[in-house]
Amino acid sequence: MGKRDDEGLSGDEERDDVEAHGHGGRDEGLGRHGDFGARDSIGALGDYNARGDFEARTAPYRRELLTHCYRMVGSVHEAEDLVQETMLRAWLAFDRYDADRASLRTWLYRIATNRCLTALRGRTRRPLPSGLVGALDDPGAPMTLGAGVPWLEPFPDRGAGVGSAAGTGDPAGVVVARGSLRLALIAAMQLLPPRQRAVLILRDVLAWPATEVAEALGTSTASVNSALQRARARLGEAGLTEDEVTEPPDHEQRAVIDRYQRAFEDADLDALRTLLTQDVVLEMPPVLNWYVGPDAYVAFIARVFAMRGKDWRLRPTSANGQPALAAYVRTPDDPTHRLHTLQVFTTTRTAVSHTVVFQLPTVFTAFGLAEVWEG
Repeated sequence: MGKRDDEGLSGDEERDDVEAHGHGGRDEGLGRHGDFGARDSIGALGDYNARGDFEARTAPYRRELLTHCYRMVGSVHEAEDLVQETMLRAWLAFDRYDADRASLRTWLYRIATNRCLTALRGRTRRPLPSGLVGALDDPGAPMTLGAGVPWLEPFPDRGAGVGSAAGTGDPAGVVVARGSLRLALIAAMQLLPPRQRAVLILRDVLAWPATEVAEALGTSTASVNSALQRARARLGEAGLTEDEVTEPPDHEQRAVIDRYQRAFEDADLDALRTLLTQDVVLEMPPVLNWYVGPDAYVAFIARVFAMRGKDWRLRPTSANGQPALAAYVRTPDDPTHRLHTLQVFTTTRTAVSHTVVFQLPTVFTAFGLAEVWEG
């Protein structure tokens, strides 16, 4: 192995990420840096029957692989590209896949994980505003855009495959297993080095044995266990708690958001205030401004109403296993309600505790949101 990095994992170049035989042997069809080498990719792709078999057998895993890649990179559109890369590389090695050594699902996850690690090499993390700057006290402060920031994005639920949750007794592991797609957890995982992130997901979300994770990442079981301990400790330092990633029952969340929607559409600030916890957080990527507490929250919404008008329509949806609202507004000089934001909520049983308001074109595209209200 090469030099050790601060994660207790190998610091070498990416391990051969197409495990053609489901184990550690090199795939003769791929070069060290992922090129296709001497393999006749054009001829392989022209084999219609083999291709049809491959697509039929891998189709059931595409959605959960998308979810896995999203957990790793924090972006839906990047995750989609990584799944495409994963499937191409798997197809090119499919004739050498050995089902006796690894299940097809495990084999695909190995490829996807290593594609994610390659994509994350040298990248900055994807934060929310609260992970970059301190909260503001003045709801009337100038709006500051985070120019060039690769923002964390929400994930459209649409039947997300979340994999199996680990039955670990470690408190941080329990948090990860119970809320593996919650926005707060995805944001916290962005604080981890990529390989620690991979170990955490494979161990605590997908419940892989440490030996299998070590094989997939080309390292030792001891290194995997060390990386997992460090990852869990970093999540603890980030203040992540079970309450932040374990949602109340669906009907209670929906009751809170239904009341919030009515109050917002009625521009009833007093009613909105009653639906907020005392430590509620409001943040709005790509804007750096963010606020804590019901006074600042309501004052900022009042500012939005003053700027945009009070004629809003909100459509319920969901993201990261949490309730969400697509917000459309009609300004006085425009007869049409136009898409403004996607708002993702964390709730208690009776109130909103965190709202992330996304105004990012990539998010609108990922959720398939219409540009104008279709009532």
